Amino acid sequence: MKDRLSGLGVALVTPFRQDASIDFPALTKLLDHVVEGGVNYLVILGTTGESVTLNQDEKMAVVNFVIEHTDHKLPIIVGIGGNNTHHVIDQIRSFHFDNIDGILSVAPYYNKPTAKGLYEHYRTLAATAPVPIILYNVPGRTGVNITAETTLELAHAFDNIIAIKEASGNLNQIIRIAKDKPEDFLIISGDDALTIPIMSVGGAGVISVAANAWPAAFRQITDAALAGNFQKAASVHYCFATMIDLLFADGNPGGIKAVLSEMGLIKNYLRLPLVPVREDVRKRIREEMRKI
Repeated sequence: MKDRLSGLGVALVTPFRQDASIDFPALTKLLDHVVEGGVNYLVILGTTGESVTLNQDEKMAVVNFVIEHTDHKLPIIVGIGGNNTHHVIDQIRSFHFDNIDGILSVAPYYNKPTAKGLYEHYRTLAATAPVPIILYNVPGRTGVNITAETTLELAHAFDNIIAIKEASGNLNQIIRIAKDKPEDFLIISGDDALTIPIMSVGGAGVISVAANAWPAAFRQITDAALAGNFQKAASVHYCFATMIDLLFADGNPGGIKAVLSEMGLIKNYLRLPLVPVREDVRKRIREEMRKI
């Protein structure tokens, strides 16, 4: 899995129609776009995929569609997480993991568990999951940080906890994980803007939002960084620095859906409580797209 999850993963959006139903023809176009663009693996039903607004039948429909359409040419990671440990366990037990390579599981949100609570949550998941687990640390959304100490404790204790998607923005924390992690444990950037800094201290790549639109360019960045050519990686990344800020100016996935709709890949629909970006932000996105 270390080799299969190195480089560029894409946090795939879920396209919707105007009536809020899933737009599978648009999902076909998007999948073709990112696969042809060279992403290394797919991450579905994550934050960018608006998974919290999908019911269980819709989630399975998306999973089955992605597997069938891509013919499992790429590894597929599926988001399964929540703030009720027993409910997450029930989801895992009822999920069909044929052709699924791993689980991305966000830290329990809202409850604000202690470090011991986080450890016990993931220990319980590790004992149940039939596929490897990627921890997902995004304290800006969850209200709780998986510390370096907790990450390392989990990484050393459970062979099937294989990686962490780090979106804390705390490089010192990430460096501490890199220093003392098991050799085959992966640190994956969860922040497009910090891909190169994280990879420079031992990160394996990124699970990217921007790669929905520009997979080939972000593959260039991760390939160069993995080869140790950070000057080349930075030269490509600089072209997207302003755009990355714009993608998150009105929240994710509003920004990337605006870009993808401008590209004609999907329609610009989100499910409530999310709404499209403001018109002034969309105008700035259009202007920056022309520059890129």
